[in-house]
Amino acid sequence: MAKYELKLPSMGESVAEATITNWLKAVGDRIEIDEVVLEIATDKVDSEVPSDVSGVLVEQLFGKDDLIQVGQTIAIIETDGEDGVVVKVETKIKNEPAEVAELEENVAKVQDSIAAPLDVSGSDKFFSPLVKNIAKEEGITVTELENIQGTGKDCRVTKDDILKYVENKKSIKTTIPAAKPVTPVQSPVAKAIPTSVNGGDEVVEMDRMRKLISGYMTASLQTSAHVQSFIEVDVTNIVKWREKVKGPFEKRENEKLTYTPIFMEAVAKALKDYPGMNISVDGDYIIKKKNINIGMAAALPNGNLIVPVIKNADQLNLVGMAKAVNDLGNRAKAGKLKPDDTQGGTYTVTNIGSFGSVFGTPIINQPQVGILALGAIRKVPAVIETPDGDFIGIRQKMFLTHSYDHRVVDGALGGSFVKRVAEYLEAFDPNSDF
Repeated sequence: MAKYELKLPSMGESVAEATITNWLKAVGDRIEIDEVVLEIATDKVDSEVPSDVSGVLVEQLFGKDDLIQVGQTIAIIETDGEDGVVVKVETKIKNEPAEVAELEENVAKVQDSIAAPLDVSGSDKFFSPLVKNIAKEEGITVTELENIQGTGKDCRVTKDDILKYVENKKSIKTTIPAAKPVTPVQSPVAKAIPTSVNGGDEVVEMDRMRKLISGYMTASLQTSAHVQSFIEVDVTNIVKWREKVKGPFEKRENEKLTYTPIFMEAVAKALKDYPGMNISVDGDYIIKKKNINIGMAAALPNGNLIVPVIKNADQLNLVGMAKAVNDLGNRAKAGKLKPDDTQGGTYTVTNIGSFGSVFGTPIINQPQVGILALGAIRKVPAVIETPDGDFIGIRQKMFLTHSYDHRVVDGALGGSFVKRVAEYLEAFDPNSDF
């Protein structure tokens, strides 16, 4: 028998860690090659970790809700034969009792010197082991820790953040010796929700993804100064063209042709024209993005939302865009997105029209500075200008809603950008090929 170390696999260059959400195999269970052993979650995507070998799970090195790093060993599997991947566990001092005893003594000293980290299992936020250790040593409660404004990635609390908080807290204690204890203000979510005595109400806890979405949306509204610009677009030519070519397109490319790739292509062109919308904000600094990576908000079967990203969208023609849109959309619905599929977005588009909404006011996907909402396409009466005069006709129209961050994007840029998207859509050639 040989032993195999099951490690957290690489999930893309932008993903360095994940949280264990569920063990599907217990110690002693039989595992086959490619069988899923556990489920993990990054900040945005849930995923699975399969086994590369057949054998028996003999040890779980981490528990549910533990945060692990890419490349870190999660579990030990005892393989069936010598052909498996063998991990040598022998050491140089295996047969030298004196050195073994010394090593064990040193390990015990280290373990005794390390205090158990603060228990934050009841919190929805992630904290590094270092931050939790500092919090416990300094007597920082979980509630205090959750209220510290983090400056790390995804607003996580860093070592500098908690040390600064501790320093400020100590200075307050010394300057206000008779300070009265402050009663923390509880958020409405934290309060107990009353239930009906006749059993008519039902209390359901948010799932993990909904909690994350809730946190992201609230943080975005608190971070960005949201402003909206609206514009109505005549997409009659696009509707006629799609009706004409969607059959041949699917036959030739084996892909369904929706309106989304057409809109995405127009947005990518507009971002090239107005690079001021293809930026992000980091404190007092503006980061100008080299690549145009467009996120497309997708509704999941369970009602949650996810935003997979079309990388280098400006380099795709309509066929390539359609394939990318369909691939990401299908994998999102099937729960097969990889963590890297949701990373690196520089601008986001959400199709609220698919649910019948005429227009809406979407929330910016941080740290981006803009998001475009596509309203429903409707037949409406419109004034049509001709050399022989104006007349009323039936046209296919939709609203575009552009939400942008007024900290760095003024009305001139925000309005000009959405107008340029509209110009590309209205100039669509109904006689073009695909």
